[in-house]
Amino acid sequence: MRTPAPPAPRYSGVARLLHWATVLALILVGILGLWLGWAPPQEETFKLRLYNLHESIGLTILPVTLLRLGWRLRHPPPPISPPLPRHFRLAAGATHAALYALLLAMPVVGLLATNAWGFPLTAYGILPIPSPIGADEALAPRLTALHGWMALALGGLVALHAGAALWHHIHRGDDTLRRML
Repeated sequence: MRTPAPPAPRYSGVARLLHWATVLALILVGILGLWLGWAPPQEETFKLRLYNLHESIGLTILPVTLLRLGWRLRHPPPPISPPLPRHFRLAAGATHAALYALLLAMPVVGLLATNAWGFPLTAYGILPIPSPIGADEALAPRLTALHGWMALALGGLVALHAGAALWHHIHRGDDTLRRML
């Protein structure tokens, strides 16, 4: 009788939890961002609650990403089997770096945009977040536009990241995807 192959090494439970929590937060913040951008509710109180939820979840992504980076530095990813060619490793590294950069920058730019529009932020309606800048009519639309462009770039990178994981699983047959499941 043939002995089954040992399971492929996986990311730690903490790394997987932080990864999938980030995915869930991005889905929620993305849905809210699209809703508010393209079909904002007419009822002002409800609209402000949605904005607060979008901003609160978005701001939560910042410490989660910092935790992920700290964890990753102390707990390197498990090796991929079979090993990747150098150009794949470089592309994956560049994609991950860009993802992390946007996950760190977008909440900051979003907070600054909110402040520039003259709105204070109380995370989840409970925790007041200090305003690093005051209202600024000229800066607010620029920060909002930058936040929107960053969202598009992040969406594209997330699609590339997920598509690459599926490609590795289906076409290449390596354990790239299984390591995070």
